[in-house]
Amino acid sequence: MSYKPSDEILTKYADVLVNFALGGGKGLKKGDFVYLSVSLSALPMYKAVRKAIFDRGGHVLGALNDDMSGWERYVFDHATNEQLTFFPAHYYRGIVSDIDHYMAILSDHNMHELDKVDPQKIILAQKSRKRLTEWLDKKEDRGRLTWTLALYGTPAMAKEAGLSLEEYWNQIIKACYLDYSDPISRWQKTSTEVERIAAKLTDLNISSMHIQGQDVDLQITIGRDRKWLGGGGRNIPSFEVFTSPDWRGTEGWIRFNQPLYNYGPKIEGIELHFAKGRVIKATAKKHQKLLREMISADKGASQIGEFSLTDHRHSHITKFMANTLYDENIGGRFGNTHIAVGRAFRDVYRGDVATVRKQTMRQLGFNESVVHNDMISTGDRTVTATLPDGQKKVIYKDGQFKV
Repeated sequence: MSYKPSDEILTKYADVLVNFALGGGKGLKKGDFVYLSVSLSALPMYKAVRKAIFDRGGHVLGALNDDMSGWERYVFDHATNEQLTFFPAHYYRGIVSDIDHYMAILSDHNMHELDKVDPQKIILAQKSRKRLTEWLDKKEDRGRLTWTLALYGTPAMAKEAGLSLEEYWNQIIKACYLDYSDPISRWQKTSTEVERIAAKLTDLNISSMHIQGQDVDLQITIGRDRKWLGGGGRNIPSFEVFTSPDWRGTEGWIRFNQPLYNYGPKIEGIELHFAKGRVIKATAKKHQKLLREMISADKGASQIGEFSLTDHRHSHITKFMANTLYDENIGGRFGNTHIAVGRAFRDVYRGDVATVRKQTMRQLGFNESVVHNDMISTGDRTVTATLPDGQKKVIYKDGQFKV
């Protein structure tokens, strides 16, 4: 008999998402309006979350996406460019105007449905939604929108990760503290500690970092007016502490031992070399052509948009999960480092992001792109920060923060 998460687990899971994760770690307020995006393969989770929103006194607009009939593959195989780029602006404007929160439950009925789709078609469709991303970002900048992502395990996802469905769900349960009697209290404790570390790093006013290890020798300039962020319920789970550096100051190379899944086939054995802030050499042991197409999607796609570290003491994720949300939060022996090429996060700006001009963000080296592609390494590395007075300080070693 196939494994199925119990009603108790799904109820706890939904409770964490609605009553902790939304609202930036404060939970949903009575009367709030949530846009809930879920695929059919995660229908049990959709039902549990919808009920939790309703019981909290909220309102829900549900979007159930068909991932079980091969429709997405059919669209990419047969759509015209006009169909791929169609953007119902008034519809999306209305949604963005009305909602207080956005939640997406990630799931996948067929991990390889898009393997033979031209990645340029996927990128083209992604570019057509740029305005929606900008509208959501602007509302979030004003403190009027929060979002969170979570995962529902399917047989296809478990198979891709080399796990049974029960083993896969065991990782989800432990990662989200669903094996605790009071998962929300445990999340609040973890979030407080992650936020403490982020605040410590911000207070250091780090000028630059040197990341060194067997698979990396990389210099990253942090840039002016940055802060570090972590916690707060945006992703469940999330243990990372991250910032968006000044892309212009990235020099050196890094190899990633975890695969990337953004555009259909998984890209494995990725190695990137940077000079003057841009990727000048990109290789992969598998699907190298796709990697190079991905980092040439637009001008900013080959420039760094995020640098992140996860302390292994916080994360209960010990297995590869074939999903970026989990793999960028993996614990294990050395925690993980992940770097995203593409769009920077505006909210790491150390000021009022709602009023800062685009030109100012560009001058500060915040990268602009329609893509944001996370690449993950679980290898051992030491991160040494250079402080404003020239002092060197190790901030991360042996998979742990040292602040």
